[in-house]
Amino acid sequence: MASYLYRLGRASFIHRRFVAGIWIVLLVGSMVAAVTLSGPTSSAFTLPGTEAQQGIDTLRERFPELAADSAHARVVFVAPDGASMTDAASMAAVGEVLAEIQALPKVAFVMDPYATGGVNPDGSAALAQVVYAVTLIDVSDADREALAAAAETGRAAGLTVEMGGDAFQAIPEQGVAEILGLAIAAVVLFITLGSLVAAGLPLLTGVTGIGISVGLVVAATGFLEISSLSFILALMIGLAVSVDYALFIISRYQGELSDNVGLAPDEAAGRAVGTAGSAVVFAGLTVAIALSALSIVGIPILTQMSLGAALTVVMAVAVALTLMPALLGFAGMRVMGKMTDRLRGHELMVKHEIGWLRWARSVTRRPIPFLIGAIAILLIAAIPVLDLRLGLPDDGTAGEETTKRKAYDLISQRFGSGFNGPLTVIVDATGEADPEAATDTAASAIAGLDGVMFVAPAMFSQTGDTAVLNVIPLGGPSSDATAQLVTDIRAAAVDLEAENGADIVVTGITAIAIDVSDKLSDAMLPYLIVVVGLAFLLLMLAFRSILVPLTAALGFVLTIAATFGVVVAVFQWGWFADVFGATPAPIISLLPIFLIGVVFGLAMDYQVFLVTRMREEHVHGLEAVRAVVAGYGHGARVVAAAAAVMIGVFGGFILAEDPLVTSIGLAFAVAVLFDAYVVRLTIIPAVMAVLGERAWWLPRWLDRILPDVDVEGAKLEHRMNGNGTGSGA
Repeated sequence: MASYLYRLGRASFIHRRFVAGIWIVLLVGSMVAAVTLSGPTSSAFTLPGTEAQQGIDTLRERFPELAADSAHARVVFVAPDGASMTDAASMAAVGEVLAEIQALPKVAFVMDPYATGGVNPDGSAALAQVVYAVTLIDVSDADREALAAAAETGRAAGLTVEMGGDAFQAIPEQGVAEILGLAIAAVVLFITLGSLVAAGLPLLTGVTGIGISVGLVVAATGFLEISSLSFILALMIGLAVSVDYALFIISRYQGELSDNVGLAPDEAAGRAVGTAGSAVVFAGLTVAIALSALSIVGIPILTQMSLGAALTVVMAVAVALTLMPALLGFAGMRVMGKMTDRLRGHELMVKHEIGWLRWARSVTRRPIPFLIGAIAILLIAAIPVLDLRLGLPDDGTAGEETTKRKAYDLISQRFGSGFNGPLTVIVDATGEADPEAATDTAASAIAGLDGVMFVAPAMFSQTGDTAVLNVIPLGGPSSDATAQLVTDIRAAAVDLEAENGADIVVTGITAIAIDVSDKLSDAMLPYLIVVVGLAFLLLMLAFRSILVPLTAALGFVLTIAATFGVVVAVFQWGWFADVFGATPAPIISLLPIFLIGVVFGLAMDYQVFLVTRMREEHVHGLEAVRAVVAGYGHGARVVAAAAAVMIGVFGGFILAEDPLVTSIGLAFAVAVLFDAYVVRLTIIPAVMAVLGERAWWLPRWLDRILPDVDVEGAKLEHRMNGNGTGSGA
């Protein structure tokens, strides 16, 4: 592999105009395709094989106006002191507000609190429900502004009016966070590479790869049903791996010029791609596997997002292997910056790497204390993970100053927490002699269960054979009590179906959230096994070792456990909640499995690049522990810089106003911090020092079976020693 990549990198450098032209054509072509071929994105969120999805399908068919995936809003009115919501003035103000909302273009209907029993017992508050004819993704900022404007009419009349529900949930824009992340990346790249030109090249290749990938995904919407959310993960991962891979190549290029005075630039580019490029290929494969394997969860939107991101990773690898050496050809020696006049053997690189060499020598000299200390840090951080609870965010996790949070709190205070998360129970009595009797029996049985506040009167379909029961639980939407109630209703439904023949299904936003959490929880262990197992095979192929891939996988498990522990402590237990503007709540269901997929890819990037240099030094003749130190000295600086870039990119999201986005940003930043600096830069060299030569042990029979991919470039070095160093461009 190294020899082939050497030829590819050198050819890309020499024929740089041709290579750059191809990438420009691809970029422009993908943009044109996106503009001309794109179709509407899908806003459907389906959960195949779940009871909640079965209920959604039934509602769409028989109660289209109540479809569970339609956008909803709640409007809570509170009368001023000394007044009541049943006063004529209050009723008139409520009627005027609801009339304005009903007139909005995407609103299907509004439930009048005076007609549906939406006034609380003491008459101090009224609760109206708004159902849209579209899903959340189709509710625009203008629609939300119009909804908010209607509240001002009620406030002008002296009422307290607050609004919640998913229709009032704007999809957060992270422009500031992304700009901050890119700024941090640029600074870190400049410090690491020592040249403005060199620092700009990874950003340029990253934009190219992401532009092509996203353009292709957008164009595909003209032929396939693709969620608009599929672009989010692609952008995040694309930025992360593009910068990493480009940094690996360009730093190796600088190293080749620095270590070999007089080496032709095209030869340096070929060597950089032949060696660091091998690490990029294997790292890219592990990332693509980790992302593609998300499809085993069985949630279509998750599959779309993961495959779109995997495409971006493949594109990032191709860009790093071809466009980067071409750009190095255009940049010439400017890529070395002020280093150009000081290239004298190892003098330059030692200056930049001496700190990491000292750390490597300290770790390998006393590996056991470092190993115990690092593992202890991760295990202590992981303790809170034992209390991990998953759920989906609701208005109760919004910022305290938002109208969503105020509406949530008012509803909890004036009506009860359960009104923030009602359950929708469908009683399908098709073919039964008396559907009303079957519905009454079901309503009575459900009302008698623990955790039920009350069951609202049934609403029947136009055919009269299907009814909807609105069940108000005692607990809030994310409480354990409500989750248990859903389980209890489904258990009771089995007996009720046997008794009267009616098919009973629990759905609604709260039930959907519970089913999503259960589905993702059940899929997490199989997903982890698939990802770690396949990556283990790839790493075994790359390093020709059993223990090195094993330590890489175990280190990743420690990273994930410690990261989950920090996330639970902050966002579930409430530690430092004020700092992050968070409200203690269950962890969003999608976060753990996303974290596993994304961080595993980044972790293997660092593992492959760092340990490949160790393997390279060992294959080229150094004793095992000395090879660890030498390889660490070459690779640690780049791994540390790549991790710093990712921490900056992800850390920028911590500044977001939305607590959900803050939790994602913190989780990813902490995961990279733990994995890069504690696991890869401390635990791995310590373990390698303890293992010594045994780290590279591989059974002879397995050694004969595995193909020799020459990641460390031994064959390439033999070729260069035999045939010279090549010629200039």
